[in-house]
Amino acid sequence: MDKILMNGMMFYGYHGVLEEEKELGQRFIVDVILYTDLKKAGKTDNLDCTVNYKEVYETIKRIVEDERYNLLEALAERICEDILRLFGTVLKVNVKIKKPETPVAGIFDYFAVQIERERDYFNE
Repeated sequence: MDKILMNGMMFYGYHGVLEEEKELGQRFIVDVILYTDLKKAGKTDNLDCTVNYKEVYETIKRIVEDERYNLLEALAERICEDILRLFGTVLKVNVKIKKPETPVAGIFDYFAVQIERERDYFNE
């Protein structure tokens, strides 16, 4: 299966269980892998035969910036749901959400969740 990679997308959102996270917000970094068949797009050079990256980006941006979740797990699940629902050529999606400013005392690069969902997952 072919892949489209969308890495390092940065958004500002209000997700977390602590009140300061909900009020002040913080930066989230999203990496997405879209699994699809790119053969026809490669042979025809036609945007209609692939996934429009701009539309996927705008979908993720809307979810991260306009919605609010306590858990990264719920945010990642929501992103997967919408991508599979809105982009019919995507057969599987992998979403990784990094939270670099997590309010935890200590030295770390980021905390993250990563989930992968297939189209049939939501038909159960």
